[in-house]
Formats: sequence, structure tokens, C-alpha cells
Amino acid sequence: MKTISRRQSIKMLSAFGLAAMVPTQLLSQVLTTSCDVCKKAWNSLGRFNKTRYQFRYIEPVAALPKVFIYGDSISIGYTEYVRASLKGKACVYRLHTNGQSSNEFVERFEKLRHTMFQPFLKAGWNFKWDVIHFNVGLHDLKYLHEKKLNKKEGTQVSTLDLYEKNLRAIIQYLKNTYPKAKLIFATTTPVPEGEPGRVAGDAVTYNAVALKVMREYPEIIVNDLYTFSIPVLKEFANKPGDVHYKPEGSRLQGIEVANKIANAINITPVECPSAEVITAKFKEYESKR
Repeated sequence: MKTISRRQSIKMLSAFGLAAMVPTQLLSQVLTTSCDVCKKAWNSLGRFNKTRYQFRYIEPVAALPKVFIYGDSISIGYTEYVRASLKGKACVYRLHTNGQSSNEFVERFEKLRHTMFQPFLKAGWNFKWDVIHFNVGLHDLKYLHEKKLNKKEGTQVSTLDLYEKNLRAIIQYLKNTYPKAKLIFATTTPVPEGEPGRVAGDAVTYNAVALKVMREYPEIIVNDLYTFSIPVLKEFANKPGDVHYKPEGSRLQGIEVANKIANAINITPVECPSAEVITAKFKEYESKR
């Protein structure tokens, strides 16, 4: 995807008599090259990309840092609040689907890379990630029986040993593929009593393994979303025994994630709108799809 230089931007705006109307420090934000090829490729990645607000195509802005969120449905819930908190400060993207367990991480990340970026996609994205905020765990510790949550009859998706092995492979993949990106690992959010496919307390055990691995990589920032989310889940659980959150819970998590990202790249978040405002945007967008 071809970018426009600052000098070219000024010339183009001058040609249309607009240069005096736009502050020069905003020129590179105002002029962003649209990429129809990229949007088409993005929409081909998954069934949610054309219909769900969190998965809509985000046009890159050359002057802004590029942030990527990899995670499960908890991250899907807070993605839009991260975007709102970093509006005008960073371009925030997320994985095109649910991240699932650590077993799928590299494959899903590679699918995104090969679908959206040059040289795999001609005229595709050519920027580098400034921040990658990632989490796996909630789908590793779940129990499945016939592909359904069932902790009584099911088998756990990833043992602790496999989870540790996968985390090490994930870190090596990220460091080798995106060597300049700041990495932020988010601890797995709490599992409440009564969850049908997960055991309360397992998040603590899996996080202990994750933190042991992260201590070997002090350059990776740890976002202790588990501790942050304990009171949030208590007050804003979607329903009893559910690992998911009501909109206000996701909003609080999104603000926390945005703060961690902002600190990593020295930007200042903006005030996040209310959950009602964001929910209204969801409904408006999705009602047209």
C-alpha cells in the first residue's frame, strides 16, 4: 500500500487550496491512502468482518502508531473501548476472529499476515506493528466434550506443560516476525464458580505458568488483567457462572488495556465514551449489515 510523504501531502493540499486550512502536523493524518484491495482482503478473512462492529475494516493512518490485539472473546468485548480510548492517537486492530487457545496462535497470526501484508498481498499493508497486546489461556484451560463445554466429562484443551511450551513458541514467533514491536502479555481473566466448562481457580494456575515464562523476557510488558478484572467480574459479569462481561465491564477493561498500550509508546489516551454510546454505535453499524 503506497504511502504519501509529508511533502507530497502539502503539495496536494496546496493544489486544492486547502493547505492553509489544515495544521501541518495533521497533514499526514488527514491524507491516508485508501486501500480497496486491503478492505476486500480483510473482509475475506472471516464471516464477522462484514457484519460486526469490532471486526470492521480499519484504514491505516500513516502518522499513527499501529496496535494489534490478539485474544479471545474477552478481548473482542473490550476492543472497541481500546479504540475509543486511543482515538486519534493510534490505529487499533484486532485479530479477525476469536483467538482461541495457544495452539492456534501462530497459525491465526500467520493467516492475517499472509492475507493483509506485502509481499503476500500486492498493494497490501506495508506498515510494522508498534505494539502487540496478546493473551491466550481461557481457551487452554477449558474442558470440552464433543466440542462443547463440559468440565465433568470433557478433556482440558491444553495441559500446563503444553501451555508453557506454546507460550515459548509464541514469544519466539513474535520476536522473530515482529522484532521492533513492543509486546504486552495480558494475564488470563478470572473464571467464576459455576462456569460449565472451566474450573474456578484454573486461571490462577495458568497465569502462574505464564508469568514464569514472562520473567525470562523482561522486555515483555505484563498487563495483569486477571487482578484488574476480579472486582469487574463481580460487579459486571454477563450472568452468574459466565466468564464474559456486560458492556460496562468491557469498557473498564478496555480503558485499562489502552492505558498499558499508551504507556508503552508514550501517548496519552483520551476519555472513553460511555458503554451506552459505544453500544449505540454497535447497533447502528450492525443494523445496516
